[in-house]
Amino acid sequence: MSQSMQVSRADFDRVMMPNYAPVDMVPVRGQGSRLWDQEGREYIDLAGGIAVNSLGHAHPELVEVLTRQAQQLWHVSNIMTNEPALRLASKLVAATFAERVLFVNSGAEANESAFKLARRWAHDNFGPDKHEIIACSNSFHGRTLFTVSVGGQAKYSQGFGPAIAGISHVPYNDIAALEARISERTCAVVLEPVQGEGGVIPATAEYLQAVRELCDRHDALLIFDEVQSGMGRTGKLFAYMHSGVAPDIMTSAKGIGGGFPIAAMLTTDRVAPALSVGTHGSTYGGNPLGCAVAERVLDIINTPQLLDGVNERSAQLVAGLRTLNDELGVFSTVRGQGLLIGAVLSERYQGKAGQIMRLAQSEGVLVLQAGPDVVRLAPSLIIPEADIRDALGRLRSALLKLAE
Repeated sequence: MSQSMQVSRADFDRVMMPNYAPVDMVPVRGQGSRLWDQEGREYIDLAGGIAVNSLGHAHPELVEVLTRQAQQLWHVSNIMTNEPALRLASKLVAATFAERVLFVNSGAEANESAFKLARRWAHDNFGPDKHEIIACSNSFHGRTLFTVSVGGQAKYSQGFGPAIAGISHVPYNDIAALEARISERTCAVVLEPVQGEGGVIPATAEYLQAVRELCDRHDALLIFDEVQSGMGRTGKLFAYMHSGVAPDIMTSAKGIGGGFPIAAMLTTDRVAPALSVGTHGSTYGGNPLGCAVAERVLDIINTPQLLDGVNERSAQLVAGLRTLNDELGVFSTVRGQGLLIGAVLSERYQGKAGQIMRLAQSEGVLVLQAGPDVVRLAPSLIIPEADIRDALGRLRSALLKLAE
């Protein structure tokens, strides 16, 4: 079929699986922090493809590197390695706690790899009984059977047969609950340094330090899921850097490719040998196209100027939301870290995050929700200050309609 074939939102209901319910407009072009739909209507994007478009839409340096790589080498499989993958891995190792990297295609695959690695490492070093994984309530780690079992939200796992065994859940930011649950059978504790889908809730530094100590005491690995919180999103390259607590395994996706599908699992020399030759793999993981783009994304993001800019934009956006709230009383609190922000709805408006998302779209600004009670914002890390001001004005118009 040629690109000239006319399509519309109605075609989704005709030809696509019904597991999504996309909004009624179809975007066709993006530039920076703005999107345009089929009718030419403009939107300011505070959703960022759910924290994926870390440098906005069609960033010229990413377009350039993708175009250049597309003219050289697309895919060779992991029977061979390639230069972009080796450069990207070397830069990730240099910038983080890690010494080894595995590339895959999505956050779910990165987490699947992390959980398999943790179990294999514990099996090889302590025997088959040490296989239990402890995660946090209301966490989100992906949509594979393993990752929805670890995530522990029933709405994502019901109806798919028995959940994977040996997984339990404790409240987030509650060290006493973890201390009561962890044992010598625990192979790993997994958590998000900032819970994303669970409501944009940052972990305290004290909690992360205590989790690290408990893991060390019980010979368990600490896994940080930084799929949403990583790659500059919180004002540091990765959110764990705010606390100084290094994990044994970390996953990264979403923003790492700036919109190109790529993900990574990072770990140490102590843990990496458990995935020996043949124990795990990915056909597309580490392909030259994705790695070339992600290398440029990392080069751009991992600078003091850009990371300081994230904090400056965060302060502007949070202050603007609080000013709106002083007028309208829609939110009970505004929380998060950097440009991963959750505006928690006040009691009167609870359950209306989806309605706010739709009203905002009608006013020309795109936002997200994190459950029914939290409006979530995850814009480009380089969104212009003028776009933030414009977006806040459009959001005010939407909230005024909500209050009617």
